[in-house]
Amino acid sequence: MAEATVKPPATVIFIFGGSGDLNQRKLTPALYNLFIDGWMPEQFQIIGLGRSEYSDDKFRTHLFDGIQEFSRRKDGKDKIWETFSKHISYLQMDAENPAAYSKMSDEVKKFAAEWKTEPHVMFYLAVAPQLVPDIAVKLAKVQECGDKQKTRVVVEKPFGHDLKSAHELNQLLNSLFDEDQIYRIDHYLGKETVQNILAMRFANALFEPIWNRNYIDHIQITAAETVGVEDRGGYYERSGALRDMVQNHILQLLCILAMEAPVSFDANEIRNKKVDVLNAIRKISRDQVHAYAVRGQYGEGWMKGEKAKAYRQEKNVDPKSAIETFAAAKFYIDNWRWQGVPFYVRTGKYMHQKTTIVSIEFKQPPHYAFPSESADTWRPNRLIISIQPDMDIRLRFQAKRPGQTMSLNPVDMIFSYKDAYGAGHEPEAYETLLLDVMEGNATQFMRADQVEAAWKVVMPIIEAWEARPPVDFPNYAPNSWGPEDAEALIARDGHNWVTLPTKG
Repeated sequence: MAEATVKPPATVIFIFGGSGDLNQRKLTPALYNLFIDGWMPEQFQIIGLGRSEYSDDKFRTHLFDGIQEFSRRKDGKDKIWETFSKHISYLQMDAENPAAYSKMSDEVKKFAAEWKTEPHVMFYLAVAPQLVPDIAVKLAKVQECGDKQKTRVVVEKPFGHDLKSAHELNQLLNSLFDEDQIYRIDHYLGKETVQNILAMRFANALFEPIWNRNYIDHIQITAAETVGVEDRGGYYERSGALRDMVQNHILQLLCILAMEAPVSFDANEIRNKKVDVLNAIRKISRDQVHAYAVRGQYGEGWMKGEKAKAYRQEKNVDPKSAIETFAAAKFYIDNWRWQGVPFYVRTGKYMHQKTTIVSIEFKQPPHYAFPSESADTWRPNRLIISIQPDMDIRLRFQAKRPGQTMSLNPVDMIFSYKDAYGAGHEPEAYETLLLDVMEGNATQFMRADQVEAAWKVVMPIIEAWEARPPVDFPNYAPNSWGPEDAEALIARDGHNWVTLPTKG
């Protein structure tokens, strides 16, 4: 077991929705891997909260089943698990009952006496978004929340349904807690390759001098899934692809790609730079949305050799639903660095390939001096950052083919995480983010103004789409790259969407 150099302070972790999917699939497996790698505090306790009846042993078995199925380490019940599981317990309570919250204070006092130190306390709200306001109000009255240095509240997305609801939620949370206590979590920001964008940009003199409108022609972000909405039809009917992916994951990724160089890695310094990007994104007028954004909804068809239902046939979905399962948009950032450079983004369900990639395409050289026969295979330089499923960075440049003629070919220089560091060593996103919460590092968490600035970017699109229901839904088949209009969106500017070869 590897040991971290500096471990977080003693911590009690309360997980609202402790018996739910998020805890079983993501949170406890992440905490277990942190424990294996020596990153958990010397003194810690994980307490699941919920209405369901569980003994401590039954709850531990439930969580171990999740580790066996979902963790990057599927270990058997060895001594490591036995040691870790002793730090897990279950507290049955009704989150709607104000009196029940005193049980958490009693637990904290018990461990403070046992550990002979006042622990830090994390409250993780792994619950449906409509339950967050009520829990937050009751939680604020818990004695431990008065210690602003030692108490943290983690809130899962979605952060509101639109700008108005996001603003109201932020106002409520900020009336109850200090902004420094609130950790709005977006798991995309914890992915290794996403974090590596900052390192690549700002730790290398090779890239930053050309990371601007003078050298970059356009940037693309694709986040594609090969599954449909599965059992999330009810949730998707309230969100759609634009709210579910573009407003948070994709715009936060865009911020990392476009932000100015920070003067330090202070959390607020990084977040200030991200907010600057969001505020600089050109707001699309409602009557121009059709020229900047495309929506789609999958029909029935075939996926991986199996019959796939249309979205309107999915469980808990309106048979006449106008909700989009695909969204694409073109954004411009009106500042000195990026003026005139289009940022194309797209995301969708039942896409041909599961992938999240960023493509940075550079401008053509100002003068083409090579013989005409070498022009046939000429391609612009391109940097592709693959976030999932494979994590790699590939740089495409021109090279001369062996032979007596000046024939040029595009070639790729590839940095692969798996080849460089071995498979299975990269932490899952939730491991990184949960450790950050325990350490009090808010760099990768969204501040209130970030959330609202992102909503301001997409609200004109949302309002235009709601005002004009689609007449062509469903408009793309499973196992495709979305509706034809998405190709037209980028083709009008002389570009095409970038994909990586599918591995056989």
